[in-house]
Amino acid sequence: MADPFGFLEYPKKENPLREIKERIYDWHELQIPLSEEERRKQAARCMVCGIPFCHTGSFFGGQRAVSGCPNDNLIPEWNDLVFQGRYKEAFERLAKTNPLPEMTGRVCPAPCEDGCTEALNGQGVTIHDNERFIIDTAFENNWVKASGTPQRQTDFKIAVVGSGPAGLSAAWRLNQLGHHVTVFEREDRFGGLLMYGIPSMKLDKAIVQRRVDLMEELGVTFIANTEVSSDVMAKQLQKDFDRVILTTGAGVPRDLSIPGRQLTGIRFAVDYLTEVTKDVLKYGKKTTSRKLEGKHVVVIGGGDTGNDCIGSAIRQGAASVKQLEITAEPPVYRSKKNPWPGYPITRHLGYGQEEAYAIYKEELTAYQTTITAFVGAQRGQLIAVETMKVDEAFQPVEGTKEILEADLVLLAMGFLGTEKHLLDLFDVNEIYDDYTTDNEHVMVAGDARRGPSLVIWGIREGRLAAEQVNDSLLALSYH
Repeated sequence: MADPFGFLEYPKKENPLREIKERIYDWHELQIPLSEEERRKQAARCMVCGIPFCHTGSFFGGQRAVSGCPNDNLIPEWNDLVFQGRYKEAFERLAKTNPLPEMTGRVCPAPCEDGCTEALNGQGVTIHDNERFIIDTAFENNWVKASGTPQRQTDFKIAVVGSGPAGLSAAWRLNQLGHHVTVFEREDRFGGLLMYGIPSMKLDKAIVQRRVDLMEELGVTFIANTEVSSDVMAKQLQKDFDRVILTTGAGVPRDLSIPGRQLTGIRFAVDYLTEVTKDVLKYGKKTTSRKLEGKHVVVIGGGDTGNDCIGSAIRQGAASVKQLEITAEPPVYRSKKNPWPGYPITRHLGYGQEEAYAIYKEELTAYQTTITAFVGAQRGQLIAVETMKVDEAFQPVEGTKEILEADLVLLAMGFLGTEKHLLDLFDVNEIYDDYTTDNEHVMVAGDARRGPSLVIWGIREGRLAAEQVNDSLLALSYH
């Protein structure tokens, strides 16, 4: 611990966001990184405490919320190294567990900071921003390429189906271990939700492409526009490769089957965000398309995806944006039933919500509210939604019906799980905790295995699945 008084001397200071009146007219990244001097001060706030809750992911409330980092990141060690200015060593510590820190350093909600010991009586260390500083510095100095170069080469070939966080993490680690890796992706670009599910102002797509380009340079093969859609292809993959890892995510969105669902103007959030990103990639980040000029948008669901929909709709010129949440409004501060180090169930305004309040000057979110019907015009176009308040059991309350104008409804209610037909193609009926399945040639990792979760969970699962594959293949070679 280089500065035992750092947490007393320096207040928490996160990377500031660009001014709302400026950022809503382009798709450039939101954050403005602090100076190197200020970053070292923030790293000095880490106490290198004897019980570092920050890097031990613990579940609270069943499997609903995690406090601390589930990826076993050596956070106190690299915080201390950043304070000392030993940035290469900090990167080496970070890269031991996280193959994609440039992603988590931008989009992770940082449960590690909520689990930080300093968060018991104050604000946790800026772990998220420190991580971004480390990896950005590493790319500037070409340390990332050196860390990914295989130290040896084997004859084993592994197919990774899906190129989201879990797929990229697995491919990076397998290549690092010396195996021949081929990544298959059904979209036209690689990165999964990193590319098409998270908008550019949160994660610049050049950052995702930089990692893919580096992996190709280091020997990973990427094949786009290829979907495993038949048992013939599934069998061919198992024939051509020693192992297949399925990392296709939890891509089945939760729907809302109510009257009027067939109307035009009702879309799943990820489909909308994918279209938004493709527009940005085509036309650039400097200007916005104004596609929603004069349109009234309703976002159903909270969380990061709902927030991203709000921010994207604002940049496309929406006349109004409303958000409906079926749950009750969370408290401003922790309740006695939600003590540290559990994940804080408190009200938090995301960047998109802050923008909406600043622009529209009216209440954005209606809590304990659900849609009971979609209302359309004669030609089948959505024009409004019928809403009702709900009780604690999420049942509609009589006498609370209202009509809300809507030209576009975005369903951001989460995901149900992976596409079962893909598992069927590979004859997978059971998926085990160690990423193996009842098909000895096939493994499953990431959201496809555990259900919808954070990017950092996908990274962890991809890395550990890769190491499991490595151990099993090396065991075969010894016999």
